[in-house]
Amino acid sequence: MKSMNRREALILGGAAAFTASSEAMAQEPPKPAQIVVNHSGGSMGTAMRKAFFNGFEKKYGIRVVETSPADFGKLRAMVDSGNVEWDVTEIGGQDAIRATQMKLVEKIDDKIVDRSKYPEKARSPYVFASSVYTTIIGYRTDVFKGGTQPKSWADWWDVKKFPGARSMRDHPTDNLEFALIADGVPMDKIYPIDFDRAFRKLDQIKPHVSVWWATGQQPAQLLLDKEVVLATGWNGRFYDLIKKGGPIEIEWNQGALKQGSFVIPRGAKNPYWGQKMLAEMSVPQQQAVYASELGYPGLNLEALNFVDAKVKPYLPTQYIDKQFWIDDSWYAENGSKALELWNAWKLKKG
Repeated sequence: MKSMNRREALILGGAAAFTASSEAMAQEPPKPAQIVVNHSGGSMGTAMRKAFFNGFEKKYGIRVVETSPADFGKLRAMVDSGNVEWDVTEIGGQDAIRATQMKLVEKIDDKIVDRSKYPEKARSPYVFASSVYTTIIGYRTDVFKGGTQPKSWADWWDVKKFPGARSMRDHPTDNLEFALIADGVPMDKIYPIDFDRAFRKLDQIKPHVSVWWATGQQPAQLLLDKEVVLATGWNGRFYDLIKKGGPIEIEWNQGALKQGSFVIPRGAKNPYWGQKMLAEMSVPQQQAVYASELGYPGLNLEALNFVDAKVKPYLPTQYIDKQFWIDDSWYAENGSKALELWNAWKLKKG
């Protein structure tokens, strides 16, 4: 080929630049005045505003309108009617499985949302893992001093060695798993759950549980009020009281990990900007802000590099290798049966 002269090179370069510019414009649709993000509200919404929404608004000049609560039924009705109000919505773990199976959500665009530093478990094609929390053991530090607290579910069941009133969640999720682990089942062999074995083991601890808690704040408050000396609970609830000087600490071993989830509804008005919001929620520096507020870190493991050293010990991502993931897929298929058996067991005497 003959060498191009300067004029030809400029023309070719200009054409290439125009093509690249045109492709970029084609990929990025016009900016809407606002997008709507639906979530649980409360302290979570306050933390999301600080960690993600303010930065998104400043970066793109798009207002973030918040609504709540998360509601699977409403998501389904919106998609079915073709009148989708949300651009991004929080969703429960089992509901996320159902929504995916029912084709109610858009696929996550990995070219926009970088999840390369996420654990493989947290890279669902249709569900964005926004945060992780765990159900673990909280204990009174004035009762269990110097590392004498229960360090496993077998210890939790050992009421002679570790005496005192206990509180556990009034729900099969977590408790079935904890019972099996206490009975010697390895954490990677829990599923499918053996109901008979789990409930036989739960029979042993039932007389020693003084309160079956129903709300997230309850077990932490029970510990604070010294109504119990041991409680299962969500790490962020314990962390909130620990920050305020409460005589409470956390044992992380054998905790039950769960992810907070967000999706983009199928038929959302601004799907591209919904993807951009998820991208903002995947930035490790922003996830560090969120984690410091609530104790529920994001799944970008690089976020730990931006968290204050005093906060790190209270984040479940520090202890992933010591814990196990609740299997949402198993519960999506078996959750109704588990709940039915749980309610019957609770009514059983003894």
